[in-house]
Amino acid sequence: MSHIRTSHSLLHPDSGMVHPVSSEITPQQVYEGRRQWMRQAGLGAVASSGLMGLARLADAAPAQGAGMPKPPGKRPALPGAKSAVPGAYVMDKLTPFEDITSYNNFYEFGTGKDDPAENAHTLKTKPWTLRIEGEVAKPITLGLEELLKLSAMEERIYRLRCVEGWSMVIPWVGYSLSHIINKAQPTGKAKYVELVSLADPKQMPGVRSSVLDWPYVEGLRIDEAMHPLTLMAFGLYGEVLPNQNGAPLRLVVPWKYGFKSAKSIVRIRLVEKEPVSSWTKANRQEYGFYSNVNPQVDHPRWSQATERRIGEGGLFSPRKTTLMFNGYGAQVGQMYAGMDLKKFY
Repeated sequence: MSHIRTSHSLLHPDSGMVHPVSSEITPQQVYEGRRQWMRQAGLGAVASSGLMGLARLADAAPAQGAGMPKPPGKRPALPGAKSAVPGAYVMDKLTPFEDITSYNNFYEFGTGKDDPAENAHTLKTKPWTLRIEGEVAKPITLGLEELLKLSAMEERIYRLRCVEGWSMVIPWVGYSLSHIINKAQPTGKAKYVELVSLADPKQMPGVRSSVLDWPYVEGLRIDEAMHPLTLMAFGLYGEVLPNQNGAPLRLVVPWKYGFKSAKSIVRIRLVEKEPVSSWTKANRQEYGFYSNVNPQVDHPRWSQATERRIGEGGLFSPRKTTLMFNGYGAQVGQMYAGMDLKKFY
């Protein structure tokens, strides 16, 4: 796939119960080869008492050399068991690793789609800490090693739908965000969750620009954050999360537009009032707090009825029909019962 800067270069995007085997989702050959090695090594099933091999993730240097992604099998592996979370898998063909890691929106490293892959090698993910604070009984700071061992890693294949009208299908590795939130023991006043990304101009050249008011901030209602589908991801394609995809940990909320899934998170605050997200602050008329995928509600400047799947034929490939809640309505639709979904775009 060629690295084409889209006409929306100043827009942020951003990925019933089915549990297919890997061959049914047509993964890359090297991906299957690595999974076979993991099974032979006894890493396919992750024990709740700890994650074998994950400690080396904290010691791994995840920088991409010149910034371009390496193919699967070249980075430290993240052992992960199949997810038992209902709706955690989709049957769609996986987006190739090369496309996932070279077509990105990560404005901290530039506004072009290929800027993150070229520039994110400057991101230092070691050491890394995550602070959980606010309306909690036990404010806590967790290092990356602690986070990796907090819960069993799962493989989840989610659709990712960008507000710009393109989509991917990504095999993430991580666990539900609720495990991290529960560690800090939320109080009854915790109605919303605010997530704050790293904003270091020394590591992130895009932070020197005024395209957004840094740091990048996103937010969820507490029930959205605690929903089992809401994922804290540490990897994709079974390997350590590449820098340009939000290393070392990022949020994935599959029924919302991709910009809701904050990257390189350093702080989680539980709050009583609705936080103001970065894109809502930048343009409230175009980017609402909820931003659930809704094909019936167009963006003010383009239709949301269809989408272009990255890695499947280029700019002029047939467009796919966008699904309500990105296809996760059976799992999450009840959270919005009685709400005017057009109002809460």
